Amino acid sequence: MIRVLVVDDSVFMRTILAELLSKDPDIEVVGTASDGREALRKAEELAPDVMTLDIQMPKMDGLATLEALSSKRDAPKVLMLSSLAANEAEITKKALSLGADDFMLKPRNLSILRTIEPELTAKIKQLLSIPLAEKPRLLSGEPAGCVVLIGSSAGGPPMLDMLVSSLKPNLRASVVITQHMPEGFTVALAQRLNRVSALPVHETENGEILNNGNILVSKGGYHTVISGTLSSGGKHAGRVIHSRSPPVHAVRPAVDRTFASAAKTFGNRTISVLLSGMGSDGGEGTRAVRDAGGTTMVVREEDCLVYGMARSALERDSVGLVVPFKDLPEQIMKAVARIGG
Repeated sequence: MIRVLVVDDSVFMRTILAELLSKDPDIEVVGTASDGREALRKAEELAPDVMTLDIQMPKMDGLATLEALSSKRDAPKVLMLSSLAANEAEITKKALSLGADDFMLKPRNLSILRTIEPELTAKIKQLLSIPLAEKPRLLSGEPAGCVVLIGSSAGGPPMLDMLVSSLKPNLRASVVITQHMPEGFTVALAQRLNRVSALPVHETENGEILNNGNILVSKGGYHTVISGTLSSGGKHAGRVIHSRSPPVHAVRPAVDRTFASAAKTFGNRTISVLLSGMGSDGGEGTRAVRDAGGTTMVVREEDCLVYGMARSALERDSVGLVVPFKDLPEQIMKAVARIGG
């Protein structure tokens, strides 16, 4: 049993979170707390494995609580819960720098609060199942001849944890992840993934070259467009261009923009993957990758929280492989090897 302490200043939120977590047979809610002071006291008394921690609380807020936990031995893993507010993005980044193990967006619309149950329980379990990765000696800044594109939305972040933690450090490709997420939060996602990945992970930067062994997370609020360029050594390379053009499928970054632009640049040396996600974003982009001679994959339906994005690609007859999620890292590595990235 995973012992969880729920910390939130809202009685309603504490009640709902405890109720959702208690439905899972592998999780036991050992207590709740309304502020940081109470949370620290109960952490000592109850010895939880994981603490869910609100950011804004009276008496002692989430950041102060993290600082206090950092000096304690055998402190619990911490999952920060942040509301969907752009002005809290910097606070979320600060929380991760202070030692929070992961973060999760908490919907302001209370009517859909219960829908976070699958992602919430998955994140808590992953905190204890995915070890922090030791970074190997970094590959040289060699421009990637092959690109792996990953698109996801609802239900995607827990899958991204598992996927990037399983990719081998000798991957001779650049990986670009496009996750539907509000502006400001993708840098925190990248920081989280960097902790569990043997490969370096960071948020995309405008103008940067796609290099072997790097994992990029598309910057929130911008489309990540992949264009062709020449590296300093005169080799063909891919380059990130940030675009503020209108949202596609009501989102920015959009998976379709990244997939389609990368297919034009890398052609048959493009590998696309769709994970869990709501809506149809990714369908047209997957078709563009297929038409360019690239490799297209989606995860099977039973492994996804929502199957809209993958289904949109399947309906366009654009998918070469439907893969069990547990086999996805191996399939990606094999595809890169076949291409000779």
